[in-house]
Amino acid sequence: MKGKRVLIINRGEIAIRVAKALNELGLVSVGVWTDNETEPPHLEYCQEWVHLKGNNNKETYLDIPKIMKVIEDFKIDGVHPGYGFLSENREFSETLAKKGVTFIGPNPTAVYKMGAKDISKQVAKEAGVPVVPGSTGEVATVEEAIKIGNEFGFPILLKAVAGGGGKGMCPCYNEKDVQDNFAAVQREALSSFGYAALLVEKYILNPHHIEVQILADKKGNVYHLFERECSIQRRHQKIIEEAPSPFIGTDEALRQEICETAVKCAKAVNYDSAGTVEFIMGEDKKFYFLEMNTRIQVEH
Repeated sequence: MKGKRVLIINRGEIAIRVAKALNELGLVSVGVWTDNETEPPHLEYCQEWVHLKGNNNKETYLDIPKIMKVIEDFKIDGVHPGYGFLSENREFSETLAKKGVTFIGPNPTAVYKMGAKDISKQVAKEAGVPVVPGSTGEVATVEEAIKIGNEFGFPILLKAVAGGGGKGMCPCYNEKDVQDNFAAVQREALSSFGYAALLVEKYILNPHHIEVQILADKKGNVYHLFERECSIQRRHQKIIEEAPSPFIGTDEALRQEICETAVKCAKAVNYDSAGTVEFIMGEDKKFYFLEMNTRIQVEH
């Protein structure tokens, strides 16, 4: 294992932490720099530097053929995607597997089933996990989104299928909101994740955002590390996280139920890495599956 070359296809704090961990393990940490970021701080912690040509995310961190060329040219053995970018992209993890390059993350099938919010919702439903009312697949048109809004009742949430980090999300309180925002949310999803498809879900008012940390290995063992509450947010981005959840409080039966439900979700896709199962809980303490982050969290 020592001496293997690992490409960190990310930047910023996560790239720094990954590089430190690789160095401690005796691996060769390989970082990248781009044309619009020629002196990124994470390179100070990487043993080797590689130029990834391009001036924006689409031309660099989301360009699979270009990244694969770097992997071939610099004899890379493994790739750590960090979070965001290609960390939950099935095509990327499968392409690496075909080339015999290790993807440091979950298996491609788990990424596919839980990384895409439309498919993960269906998987959760089939596993007996409660899901937020709304579309079960991609919603292609404004008209379809409005129809779903009228069926389940406004407000609704337009939500990027491949989204995360609060991007590609917009609450709509009436039909006009859907007409005004549908295309804009699609554009944001495309620029941030390389995929424009949207889901439509019932927008739960005054919700509590509860996450359960999962760790799984390649022998079928899945563990939960209990819950954290992330309800204090700004623009769908968590500001404060509290563990244990103050809203669940002393209700140990509810705590056990939501944590065991998270484990059930992970086992449904044979999960084998670090991950987070997210739930939304209403004022009545009923909870619904939101999504699963098939990657290391920003909080780590």
